[in-house]
Amino acid sequence: MSYDNIAISIKNVKKCFYIYKNPQDRLKQFLFPKIKGLAGKPQANYYREFWALNGVSFDVKKGETVGLIGKNGSGKSTLLQIICGTLTATEGEVETKGRIAALLELGSGFNPEFTGRENIYLNAAILGLSKEETDKKYDSIIEFADIGDFIDQPVKTYSSGMVVRLAFAVQAQVDPDILIVDEALAVGDAKFQAKCFERLRQLKKKGTSILLVTHSGEQIVTHCDRAVLLSDGREVYQGIPKKAVNLYMDILFGKSTKTEIKNEEANLKADINGKDEHQPDESLNLVNDVFATKSNYNKNEYRWGDKSACWMDYELIVNERKNPATVYAGEKVSLRCSVRFDKDIKNPIVGFAIKTKEGLTVYNTNSHLLSKDTGQFGIANTHAIVEFNFLNKLGAGDYFISLGVASMLNDEVVPHDRRYDVIHFLVPTVDSFSGMTDLSLNFEITNSAGNENDAQ
Repeated sequence: MSYDNIAISIKNVKKCFYIYKNPQDRLKQFLFPKIKGLAGKPQANYYREFWALNGVSFDVKKGETVGLIGKNGSGKSTLLQIICGTLTATEGEVETKGRIAALLELGSGFNPEFTGRENIYLNAAILGLSKEETDKKYDSIIEFADIGDFIDQPVKTYSSGMVVRLAFAVQAQVDPDILIVDEALAVGDAKFQAKCFERLRQLKKKGTSILLVTHSGEQIVTHCDRAVLLSDGREVYQGIPKKAVNLYMDILFGKSTKTEIKNEEANLKADINGKDEHQPDESLNLVNDVFATKSNYNKNEYRWGDKSACWMDYELIVNERKNPATVYAGEKVSLRCSVRFDKDIKNPIVGFAIKTKEGLTVYNTNSHLLSKDTGQFGIANTHAIVEFNFLNKLGAGDYFISLGVASMLNDEVVPHDRRYDVIHFLVPTVDSFSGMTDLSLNFEITNSAGNENDAQ
């Protein structure tokens, strides 16, 4: 890959902060080492080191959108500040090419006493635009921000949403070579976010490199070409956005990152032979995990949880066809699954989701959201049959079903067995509409002009 095609180059970047227990230790650190050095005595440190970044390396190509994901404290914001030049790396190198526009903190670069109009010119000047260049872009900035008469009011009177509208409008309308967005779009409403992402697509087509920081897995999957996952200041993974999001979910729920990519299938299958004497339904296996024996099983599923409960078997029934590869529009679908409980689980939560092949969630719900009582299930060494029924109104494309069983402990979700993208099916071409789902649109046309005699 040619270096000329690289917009941001990050090589082994490390950043260390000194943490002091109290202000006095900061003063001691400033004075005592110098005094002891002059006296020839051994020096002591009055701080502890905190490495916010510890050897991060990746490149962002020109015209590429890269997502940066990780839980709070993973080092994302520190890395962005180093890229933008507001912080200096302790070790390593960062090289950028071209004009950088960044939304690092809400309202950063704005003077709260200045009006929105004045801050537009101030921000544009910081980005290197002359007054004449800003004059040419001013109308498009105002139109994009869409904050009405507040443009002539002090920024300190703005709501957080208005601040981010104006900030993004300035940064995005100046056609930067590199655009960095750090969670800023989370403040805007859905309509404004849609407008922002459309603008990001336009910038990308023009060759702008975009570094998008967000906790939204769907934004990462939908808008990014690659993703970089950070954890505890280290780069855990870079590559396919969907995989980065899956690994992020594991880290978020406390799973060891070293076991993320291991195939746990052998450990998940029970070493039990024969049928359960109390098996209520012979068509579904309650003892062994037989998902992999089904024709529409996705071997690239992503599975995790503490295995207090496990999905054992499934049967997808569509118009009396079992486990078909194709589900046509308008067909009724029934998915029957078996769950084995190896430990007592109070009020288990059963989840169901459908996603596109790009990882975009089409539908996601669970027994808790639907107010389904599951209190009679979840006793150790028992089994349950779960049946999901729906009418297929999906548009043409490949889809994956995800299953989950979890519980609540001290208001926190405890995942027991989550099987992401475990069942695959194809919806062939649909003649009546295009898009992701059928809204059953009612289409009517009436003649509003009346007849000719009435018109006379």
